[in-house]
Amino acid sequence: MTFTFRPVDPRKDAGLLHGWVTHPKAAFWMMRDASLKDVERAYAEIDADEHHHAELGLHDGAPVFLMERYDPAHRELAGLYEARPGDVGMHFLTPPADRPVHGFTRSVITAVMARLFESPATARVVVEPDVANQAVHALNAAVGFVPEREIQKPEKKALLSFCTRDQFAAATGVTA
Repeated sequence: MTFTFRPVDPRKDAGLLHGWVTHPKAAFWMMRDASLKDVERAYAEIDADEHHHAELGLHDGAPVFLMERYDPAHRELAGLYEARPGDVGMHFLTPPADRPVHGFTRSVITAVMARLFESPATARVVVEPDVANQAVHALNAAVGFVPEREIQKPEKKALLSFCTRDQFAAATGVTA
């Protein structure tokens, strides 16, 4: 499956994203009770933040997933681990599907990782999913992430995990 990417337009994309982040499937995004205005505001803040960026993944021109990249030395993980030069934090979300496509989410995380490693400055990708999110732990492992330790964030207990460019290539056969 081939994907392209475009930046999130907070005003234009708020309705779409609201449906995705408030769906029960997105419980780990912790936005279930967010209003449309809350979602627009959250993505406007990301849009204005030099250390955090959001993109939509497109398939045949239609939005099919959300990807966020952030600088873990300044957002999300600041002060919770020793960030290295070249670390990039990542979140991704696939929306609920009327007819799930086998392997779709794995294709998405592979595309997200390839996108992040397109930048020669990216040395490793850092994630901090909820320790209870077993489905994402399996996906992370499939693309080369290695868990380091559990950490306590203000909103959750998270599994801090890392994936280098070489680990990603070895796990997937994909080179960025």
